[in-house]
Amino acid sequence: MRVPAQAPAEIYADLADADVALTALYDAHYRALVRVAVLLVGCGATAEQIVQESFAAMNANACPQWNTGRALSHLRAAVVSRSRSASRHHIVAQTTTSSAPDMAVATWGELVPPEQAAVMAALQKLPNRQREVVVLRCYCDLSDAQIAATIGISTRTVKRNAARGMAALRLVLEGDS
Repeated sequence: MRVPAQAPAEIYADLADADVALTALYDAHYRALVRVAVLLVGCGATAEQIVQESFAAMNANACPQWNTGRALSHLRAAVVSRSRSASRHHIVAQTTTSSAPDMAVATWGELVPPEQAAVMAALQKLPNRQREVVVLRCYCDLSDAQIAATIGISTRTVKRNAARGMAALRLVLEGDS
């Protein structure tokens, strides 16, 4: 594909516009994306790293013709995908780690009110797909079609996972009370 020739000043102006757009996107959505990642992985530090890596990847692929709505959808999908990878890595690390002594590390659940910690703990008990759908629906307020596009599944699968996930959450949370 041939890129149309531009004068160097126009190229740099476009890149500056992309930087401004990315900075605005970061300022507006960083915290919300971290909350989503925390709910998916259960660890604040890992969640921040996931979101920062997602923004860094987007910056590396910056394009002056960004559509802000598409950029946010892309970021959300990247956060969900990286969270899924982090969860898989955590499971593998737990099963392959020798019996090293436990170190006292504050988990995200210890830093939030007890009610929120209970919900987060219940979310962590859900299968990944159900957790992703519930988080995107309840915390991001996305439609079934938006969730389907973010995760890469059909809307029918979104509805099924949402129903199962909410039912499982209800059972876990009612059992804790």
